[in-house]
Order: sequence, then structure tokens, then C-alpha cells
Amino acid sequence: MVFKRLLGSLGVGGPTVDTVLDPGASRPGGTLTGQVHLEGGQTDFGIEHITLELVARVEAEHAEGESEGVVAFERFTVGGGFRLAAGQRHSVPFTVTLPWETPVTELHGQHLGVVLGVRTELAVAGARDKGDLDQLSIAPLPVQEAILEAFGQLGFGFRSADLEYGHIAGAGQRLPFYQEVELTPAPRYAHQVNEIEVTFLANPGGVEVVLEADKRGGLFSGGHDALTRFTVGHHDSRDWTAEVGAWVRQLTERHGGAHAHTGPYAVQDHHDHGGDHRSGPGMGTAVAAGAAGLAVGVAGGLVAAEVVDEVGDFFEGDEEDEG
Repeated sequence: MVFKRLLGSLGVGGPTVDTVLDPGASRPGGTLTGQVHLEGGQTDFGIEHITLELVARVEAEHAEGESEGVVAFERFTVGGGFRLAAGQRHSVPFTVTLPWETPVTELHGQHLGVVLGVRTELAVAGARDKGDLDQLSIAPLPVQEAILEAFGQLGFGFRSADLEYGHIAGAGQRLPFYQEVELTPAPRYAHQVNEIEVTFLANPGGVEVVLEADKRGGLFSGGHDALTRFTVGHHDSRDWTAEVGAWVRQLTERHGGAHAHTGPYAVQDHHDHGGDHRSGPGMGTAVAAGAAGLAVGVAGGLVAAEVVDEVGDFFEGDEEDEG
């Protein structure tokens, strides 16, 4: 999906930019390749630089409720310093390395509802314009996929996935937001937890796995959240079903007061969490992960195709708001 647009800052007759990503999903820490196609306008223009900006639709929870916005989390300059003649066509190939914490947007080819984009900025004769936006597809790292598969084997189901603005204290998080994959509990844990949220924080050496359980209250106690964290290597070979089962038991057996985000693993958002983990519009999509993967389920919201179709409208609307 490509959104090609005239450079508004230069008016009618300016050059156009059309960024085309190579087919297939990329992975966190991997490469993103493609080409930026330029077509000259009615006169010659000096192309100062071509910049790719990675952007994400992110939720923020605060005292007044919940809001959404677009966050840029990486920029790459991929070309520039040349003159584009009137009507000339010119292509700039690029290869860039994605951040390790780039969120996962799909599992087994099915969209999770997380919206990422690549926005192309062209600087021409002192003026800048974000002239093109493309959907970015990210598949999980092998160890991330193995852990999600293990949850599926244990009977957990996919509920939703979203991006939360804030930081997890005590973790090596670098981006200004983190991804939560929300799972419905396996039947054996349904009396203990409402859901389990999984966050992956990848880095060159491995992956930090942060698990949070929304625990049900008892006869004499209210519900609360429990949090724990584990570190795995990119090439670890384990019985992941047994490993994840042990993680879940450790998490569900923890006791504590209401909203027990204390100690080194506390979640610290830029805005108050409010203790209510809701997913935004379009987040409750079906994930078909095969017999060994997460259970198929739709918890409301947009289906995968609709999520893809809304990417352009969402980001273009945001650009208009930026003025």
C-alpha cells in the first residue's frame, strides 16, 4: 500500500515521492530494504536529503482516560545531495537496520492490529514535506514466536495487541513505548487471572520477557496485578512449553496488594496507567496461528484487512493535524 502525494510545501508542480518496500515482513533488529522513487516536477529541484521515519500508533493512559497518537521512533537518511531535473525519474535503493524493540505486527501472516508505518520525508530547496507513507510489517523473532507458540500449547488465546506509551522500570528498554500482547487465560488459570500480558524487549544479546497477570480477587481481597521478568537468548533451545508453564505458575502464585507494580520491575508510564489495560480501536483482531499456535479468536474491533486499510487514513489524518 503506497500513499503518493505532491509536496504540499512547494505547491503544484513540485516533485513526487513514492517509497516501495521490498515484499515480505521484516524482523526486529533485521534489515528493511526498498527503493524511493522520485519524479521531477515542472522545474529543477535540489534534493537536499531523503529521510525515512519509522512511526507507530501508540496508546497513552492517563487520569482522564485513554488517548492515541503517532510516535516517531527511528530516522534514517538514505539519500540526497543531488539535482532532480524537471520530469526526471530517479530511484534511490536503501537498506536500513530496524531497532531491536520494533513491535511485532503479525504472527503466522495474520495481523495483530498494531499499526506501524514508514514515512518518507523529502527536503527540497530548504522546504520539507512528509510526502509518502507505507505500512510496515514485522514478524516475530524465532524465540518470540516460540514463546507465543508455547502459550498456545498451554491453552492461552490471543485477545489483542497494542503499544503503550511509557517505560518498564528496571528493563533495558530504549523506545518510548512498549508492546503488550494480551492473552486470555488457559482454562486451568481462568479462576486465578483475567488475562496475561506479554512484553518482549529484544536486544542484540537476547530478549527480556515481561509477564503481567491481571489477577482475580478473592473473598476477602481485591484483584491486583502481578509482574515478573525473564531473559532468554536468541538461540536458546528449550522445552518452551514447560518453560513458559513454569513462568506462568510463578506469576500466578505471587501474592500482593492491589496493583502490585512495586520493586525493580514496576511499570512507569509517562502518564498514570490508571490500572485499566484496554485495547484501542482495531486491536481485537483474529490471529490464526495453526494447530500449535495461539487460539483463533476475535474480541471485537476491526478484522485484519480493515486494520491494513486504515493505516493511510490514520497517519495522513495525523499529518493534517500537525499542520
